[in-house]
Amino acid sequence: MLRSLRNATLPLALAVAALVLVPAAGHANPRQVTTFEAPSELLDGNTRDQTLDEIRGFGVTRIRQLVYWNSYAPSPNAKHKPKLDLNDPNAYPAGTWDRLDALFAATQARGIKVQLTLTGPVPKWATSTKKDHLTRPSARLFAQFVRAVGTRYGAATDMWSIWNEPNQPQFLLPQYRKHTPVSPGIYRGLYQAAVKVLRSQSANRHDIVLVGETSPRGNQHVVHPLTFLQRMLCLNGSYHRTRKCSKLDTNGYAHHAYTTRTGPRFVPPKGDVTIGVLSRLNSALDKAARAKMIPRGLKIYLTEFGIQTTPDEISGVSFAKQAAYRAIAEHIAYVNPRVALFSQYLMRDDKPRKTGYRYGGFETGLRRSNGKKKPSYESFRLPLAVENYGHSDLLWGLVRPMRAKTKVLVQVHAKSKHAKWRTLRNVTTTASGVYGFSASHHKGQTYRVRWTAPDGTRYTGPAISAY
Repeated sequence: MLRSLRNATLPLALAVAALVLVPAAGHANPRQVTTFEAPSELLDGNTRDQTLDEIRGFGVTRIRQLVYWNSYAPSPNAKHKPKLDLNDPNAYPAGTWDRLDALFAATQARGIKVQLTLTGPVPKWATSTKKDHLTRPSARLFAQFVRAVGTRYGAATDMWSIWNEPNQPQFLLPQYRKHTPVSPGIYRGLYQAAVKVLRSQSANRHDIVLVGETSPRGNQHVVHPLTFLQRMLCLNGSYHRTRKCSKLDTNGYAHHAYTTRTGPRFVPPKGDVTIGVLSRLNSALDKAARAKMIPRGLKIYLTEFGIQTTPDEISGVSFAKQAAYRAIAEHIAYVNPRVALFSQYLMRDDKPRKTGYRYGGFETGLRRSNGKKKPSYESFRLPLAVENYGHSDLLWGLVRPMRAKTKVLVQVHAKSKHAKWRTLRNVTTTASGVYGFSASHHKGQTYRVRWTAPDGTRYTGPAISAY
């Protein structure tokens, strides 16, 4: 059991010390930024404004948007490259950029910043085989697409990442050749071409450019994330150089630290990086820096994360566990000083499929596919992580909309049939809106948090059990 493992290995005093881990008092800016991704709603004119208002209402001021090369390229299914200047966004067919233009206009009106992830699938004419949308994309042609996007939106964004989950076969092929990973080398070429273009444009020269965007786990089809990192940086399993390569120009490493239904403390096999073993990525980046292949002290950006729920019977957990697990995962990220950004993937679950297994998409949303709110909707606003350590429960919380000193009411509810919610503690947060303390553990009791916003609106989080 995870709980007994924690009890045996983590002294209570150390756990309490790790609860808050915040900057010096009086520093009002959050050390860890929150970002949100809601791809279907944000590119849809019928849902964009409402979704952005909800995101802004949570206190989130940054979103991530994937830009699929294939979706913006002219004649994406043709085998021959169109005869137009692909560096010039104005040379693309009319209407190419309409949805992104509308998104930027709407985010700017609300003070929300946009991170763009430029990624495959790609047009057929940009691949080595001209037969699909994934195989060995041309770095030279990708650079032209990057220049077009950078020219059009460079003044409106300050953060970029190159490719989405390049260690996954649905975004880049081949992953392996005769059981040897080859996708890391292909990706390195794409990344270098892209960052060179962005650094050459005055509007983007000082922007944050992230490398990686790796998925958390590997197998015979998916390259393990740490193996991907090593090969991409021309390093072997011991982090020694395997060939002459230049140091990579990057401002941070992006990763998707999804866990399993076991919970956020799940420990995967060596080579994988889920949220519960995020320290593996810390160590890998330090070793790569010592090999002089990346800058020292590179920050980690957890640009995609969520907890899968029912009705997915294979990977999903209950709605109650989603709220609890997501808060614990955010706490894990928060106390890791390398993590600069943590995210929420999906406002609304993917729609069920009409054939086959209906729930093969993502059910990580704060709303169900029909729009009904899950408990995580309110717990995202007021995350409360509760973990049991023997006779004590350790509580960590965040007032996301405030991110400044404020007061919260933490309540407790006993398992008893006739029990009512009672005040456990009135807490004053840090200047980053964070708080943490320990409480006596009693089997079956639950906790919740209440907060009154400056405008008088009262918010109440869902009941959270200790895990």
